[in-house]
Amino acid sequence: MKESFEKKVISIAIPVALQSMLQSSFSMIDQIMVGRLGEKSIAAVEIAGKPGFIYSFVVGAIGTIAGIMISQYIGKNDRETEERSICVNFLVMLLTGIAFFFLSTVFPLQFIKMFTDDVSVINEGSAYLGIIGWTFIPLGISNICGVALRCRGKSSWPLYAGFISAIINTGLNYCLIFGNFGMPMLGVRGAAFASVISQIAGAVLTTVMFFVLYGRIGFSVSLGKERFWQYLAMLIPVVLNEFLWSVGQSINTFVYGHMSTDELAGMSLTGSVQGLTIGALSGIAQAAGILVGKRLGERKYDIAYQESKKLCVYGFAGSIILSVTIIVLKAPYVHLFNVVDDVRTIGLALLTAFAVLMPIKVQNMILGGGIIRSGGRTKYIMMIDMLGTWLIGVPLALLTGLVFKLPIVWVYFILSQEELVRFIISIFMFKSRKWMNTIE
Repeated sequence: MKESFEKKVISIAIPVALQSMLQSSFSMIDQIMVGRLGEKSIAAVEIAGKPGFIYSFVVGAIGTIAGIMISQYIGKNDRETEERSICVNFLVMLLTGIAFFFLSTVFPLQFIKMFTDDVSVINEGSAYLGIIGWTFIPLGISNICGVALRCRGKSSWPLYAGFISAIINTGLNYCLIFGNFGMPMLGVRGAAFASVISQIAGAVLTTVMFFVLYGRIGFSVSLGKERFWQYLAMLIPVVLNEFLWSVGQSINTFVYGHMSTDELAGMSLTGSVQGLTIGALSGIAQAAGILVGKRLGERKYDIAYQESKKLCVYGFAGSIILSVTIIVLKAPYVHLFNVVDDVRTIGLALLTAFAVLMPIKVQNMILGGGIIRSGGRTKYIMMIDMLGTWLIGVPLALLTGLVFKLPIVWVYFILSQEELVRFIISIFMFKSRKWMNTIE
């Protein structure tokens, strides 16, 4: 039984982790290549990427609900409701993508101005944001189709699509940022165009894979009155939670941007590393949501609880390994960027702080993003995250950054204590077993 469970975890976690790392490689490749243009370009991409950052968490939340529903309905052998849940979540994702697309393409200049007064950063950032908004709907399509494929045991399929998309992104970045192979030299706009084209390619591939697996499905968004209200009770807390959490992170960027361009650039050097390493362990959180969700659908609560504890142990071990790796490789990494020494020094200090904090961040991702949410009672996670972000993280960021004007590494480390508070509360919630629930 132990080997069987571990094999199931591996079959889901590794493809999801690799796909997440490929997705994170989009921003890392952008940053490394844009980094050759200097710290102002780095800061511009960092700020302009915030709407996409918020959107990715919101659409990820919708995907989480889709995964909970699909997994539990698979556990109950209810194919009709499974297909309807896919359609409902796809519609919600589409409407969300349209809203973010509109805001990013119509008001890019106004958004960038909220974060910095540097004219060069404003000009480059608004140009980047106006283009990158076209990635939102393709990203959402890939997310929903990928969730359905993973729940049906085809975790490697979205990985293949992500791999092809990453290759396209890398090649186009090289051509369009620097003007290689006779292509126009577009700078940060070239990075944005590369992301748009590669995301569209990934969405097309993932959609084809979805229909290859599912064949013709019944397109219906009718869940019935009881299931509809149950769906809203799951969806609203998790979407509101992810939106407000990501807005809180954007307020942190606001603080960094009003400290100095160098400090904002130093922070932006760490963003892709954070996304890559957290992404490497995100597969365990996805596995938790799918496998524990299926156990809850089968009403095997004791097995679900024991398997959840194993998943937390796997995540802790992985986070320790990656923390050590970051500390060892941080110096070669920051020297890939064409920035002044002060920015490199800031980047090195921030990477060390992140490495220290990562084990707790990973546990919160597995507990909150996978295990506790798998029962559909998403309001618990919303309360935990809102407490950490808005009562601890954001006030500490404003206080330490704008009032006390501490160095950015201390601002980051102090505000990140919200993770510790969130972790302590999540442990108590997990042990209470109140999150265990079977969707009817």
